[in-house]
Amino acid sequence: MKKQLLILLVTLLPILSFGQANKFYRKALRTIDLNEKIKLLNQAIDEDPNHLDSYFLRALTKNDLGDYSGAIVDYSKIILKKPDADSYFNRGNSRYSLKDLVGAKNDYAKAYELDPNFIDALYSLACVKYDLEDFKGAIQDFDKILKANPNFLKAYLLRASSYKALENHKKALADYTLAIMISPDANTYYNRGVFFMDINYYDRANEDLTKSLRYNSYNTFAHFYRGASFLLLGKFQKAINDFSNALKLDPLDFDAHLGLALTYYKMGDLANSKVHFIKAKEIINPENKIAFPDLYENTYWYQSHYYYFVNNIKELEKLLQN
Repeated sequence: MKKQLLILLVTLLPILSFGQANKFYRKALRTIDLNEKIKLLNQAIDEDPNHLDSYFLRALTKNDLGDYSGAIVDYSKIILKKPDADSYFNRGNSRYSLKDLVGAKNDYAKAYELDPNFIDALYSLACVKYDLEDFKGAIQDFDKILKANPNFLKAYLLRASSYKALENHKKALADYTLAIMISPDANTYYNRGVFFMDINYYDRANEDLTKSLRYNSYNTFAHFYRGASFLLLGKFQKAINDFSNALKLDPLDFDAHLGLALTYYKMGDLANSKVHFIKAKEIINPENKIAFPDLYENTYWYQSHYYYFVNNIKELEKLLQN
């Protein structure tokens, strides 16, 4: 009789532990406090070390708390026992948060391999390839995404940016235009406007940036880029208006100060040119430790209009000596 009772207890213990684990797990699902949720899930796992739902929820909670390494450990435990697309995908997210882009890419790829209908995993895979500058690979994935969802706006914009990086301007322009057709708003016009600036189509850039600002007049960058287009088109007063508007929104925009310095210099207003040139230098180089021309290497003007900038900046430097 004692032997039969012992066998019965041995049989029932796993069931009782599973039931107790579920109790803690359900309570954790209802708990808002993240630290309390972790404690309850720890208890659930102590009761049943194979309670994979508790590992998954604990991983999600750790991720929300910023404990990305801890989340990765929990996702990995699930993957070792019962690999699934969601665990790979979420582990990829945690790895991405730690800037482990290669690890994230591998996890997103595995998630998509396990579930070919997992479009979020494919989109994340495309994005991380873009971040890794694997633009051809990113385009291939964006192609698949857009085949499944032809109205996926962000995919068009990122594929356009990938084509631009590969200097395939024709296809980049086609994607930016499709994005505008899907959603004609401040963001889509702004993106195409900046693209036109990059390929030196200043008139068309100006048109798109003007449309963008009609939708949202608080975009500092749109004011700056349109100001740059006006300057490069020789429309100096309009350039001054836009650079000034950019500085109203962001007084520390050194590129806008440089834009004003260049514009006033072109207009022959050396006093104002000098004022904005000094302000730009104070923002860029407050301790005056960086020498010319390294001082300007992170500016829009140096990176995008090098010869125009350098030829004029030498004259502006002379102003400070007078």
